[in-house]
Amino acid sequence: MDPRPSSKKDRIDALASTAGTGTAVADVHVSAAGKVKDTGGVSLIASAWARLRRDPVFLLGAVITILFVVLALLSPWIAPNDPTKRMPELLKDLTPGNIPGAAPGFPLGSDEFGRDLLSRLIGGARQTLIVGVFATLFGLAGGITLGTLAGAFGGWIDSLVMRIVDVMLSIPSLLLAVSIAALAPEPSQWTVIIAIATVQVPIFARLLRGSMLAQRASDHVLAARALGVTQGAIVFRHMLPNSLGPVIVQSTLVLATSILDAAALSFLGLGNPDDRQPEWGAMLGTATRYIQDYPHLAFYPAACIIVVALGFTLMGESLREALDPKSRR
Repeated sequence: MDPRPSSKKDRIDALASTAGTGTAVADVHVSAAGKVKDTGGVSLIASAWARLRRDPVFLLGAVITILFVVLALLSPWIAPNDPTKRMPELLKDLTPGNIPGAAPGFPLGSDEFGRDLLSRLIGGARQTLIVGVFATLFGLAGGITLGTLAGAFGGWIDSLVMRIVDVMLSIPSLLLAVSIAALAPEPSQWTVIIAIATVQVPIFARLLRGSMLAQRASDHVLAARALGVTQGAIVFRHMLPNSLGPVIVQSTLVLATSILDAAALSFLGLGNPDDRQPEWGAMLGTATRYIQDYPHLAFYPAACIIVVALGFTLMGESLREALDPKSRR
C-alpha cells in the first residue's frame, strides 16, 4: 500500500461516508475549487469589429474603399479641370500623330481629344460608383425577393424559383450581362445597371434561401409557430432579419464584381455612348487604339479599376471571415 497521503482521496471518502448524514455538506465549500471571473457577454458585431480593426487586410481594403467613395462624391470639386472641355494648352501640341504627355498643370497629360486625363479619371470615379452601387442594390432587391419566396414557403414555389436560379447560374455572368445589355435599343448607363443587376440576382437569391432554410428549423421559429404566430409575421419578423447577415456581407464582394462587369460592358461599347461623361471602362476601350504608342492611356484607367475592385474584395473577404463562426481564429 502506498504510505503517502492523498488529500483528494480523503475528501472523496469523507463525502461518501457522510452523504446521508447532512453534516459534511456544511464543511465543504465551493470556494475551495476556485472562482470563475464574470466577464460578461460580447455581441457578434462587437466581436467581429475587435478582430477587423487588427486585420491589416481589412484596413487596407477599407482605406482604398473610403478613398474611392470620397473621390467619387467630391469629384466635381477635386478635378483640377473640366473633364469634358478641350484644353487650349494641350490642343496646341495635339496632332494626329502626337498626344501631349505630362505638362505644367496637367500631371498625366492629355487624352486623344486634348482633354485633361487626370480630370477624366477623377470624373470617371463617380460614374463607376453609380453603376456599381445601383447594380448591387437592384440585384440585392431581386435576390431578396426570390430568396424569401423560396426559403419561406418551400414546396413547388421553392422548386420553381431554384430552377430559374439554376438556369441563370448556368450561363457565364459576363455573357449573360452582354446578352441583356445588347437587347436594349440604345446603350446607356441604365442598360448597364440593369444587365449587371440581373446577373447578381441569382447569387443573392441562392444565399438567402439557404440561410432561411436554416432558420425554418430554429427554436425561435418553432416556438413562434407553436404560439400561433401568422406565417407572414414569422417570415418578416423572425426568419428574414436573422438571414440577412451573410447576404449583406456578400454585397460587398458583389460590388467589386459589378465594377468589373460595368467596365467590361463599357469596354465592349455597350455602356453610355455619351463621351462627355467619362467612365473608366469606356476610357480603356478607347485607349486600345493607341496602346502601342501611348500605353499610359490604357494603363491609368485599368489601374483604377483593379485597385478599386481589390479594395472592395479585401474588405468583403475580411468581413465574411470575421462574421463566419467557422472561419474565426
